[in-house]
Amino acid sequence: MLLCALVAVGAISHAQTPTPNVPGFTQPAPLNFNDHEGYVPLFDGKTLKNWDGNAKFWRVEDGAIIGESTANNLSGNSYLVYKGMKAKDFTLKLEIKVEGDGGSGIQYRSQIGMPWLAPIDPKVTANVGPVNLNWMMTGPQADFWPSAQYWTGQFYSENNPMRILAWRGQVVEGYGLKSKRLMGNIGDIMELAKYVKKNDWNEYTIIARGGVFIQILNGQLMSVMVDDDPKSLNNQNGYIGIEIEAITKVSVRNVWIKKLD
Repeated sequence: MLLCALVAVGAISHAQTPTPNVPGFTQPAPLNFNDHEGYVPLFDGKTLKNWDGNAKFWRVEDGAIIGESTANNLSGNSYLVYKGMKAKDFTLKLEIKVEGDGGSGIQYRSQIGMPWLAPIDPKVTANVGPVNLNWMMTGPQADFWPSAQYWTGQFYSENNPMRILAWRGQVVEGYGLKSKRLMGNIGDIMELAKYVKKNDWNEYTIIARGGVFIQILNGQLMSVMVDDDPKSLNNQNGYIGIEIEAITKVSVRNVWIKKLD
């Protein structure tokens, strides 16, 4: 029933959703991204308190967390890990902006210290030295790469052979590494790309409940993943973090979480 409802409303933006007046039924409260009742902030707007990452790439500037990789200071995959809590079931809200052609993503339920599977560019190693696994994150990611055609909004399992599990516009049911199957469509992958703002602020909402993951960008449902394997890396208590990848500048602000477990 949950999946059917998500698919039914997902392709309609919140600004266009009809609100019929049916006797005996009520509408939910209007969408309010800035409603923080029951939430706690993860970023104080001034410091990187409880955040951990390579200071060569991460800083605070103008009330936002900044991750920046340049041709002369190449980061490769670099992560800023929030070590103030672990969370499994929650709703996370934040604003994110990417400038340039590189990308980012929001890690959640993620682990640190796990062996890194992908090859690392020798130029990155020359700049930062041997990989520090305490700054590398493994687990679910809400992808955000505005310059790329397909990726923003998809459900991706970072540093994991599962990798892309639900593309933007899909509802997918799976069982860890064993299987994944398309269960329904939210909308056309390229039509949904119109909700992604390049070089501007975007509102990202991530909902994790049990084995269900819901990713919403600028009020528009982008992807839903259901992982029924309790031992899957997607279904573990873990950290929240921010990724920077390739040459780009990532900004994140207004990070709030409503933690249930």
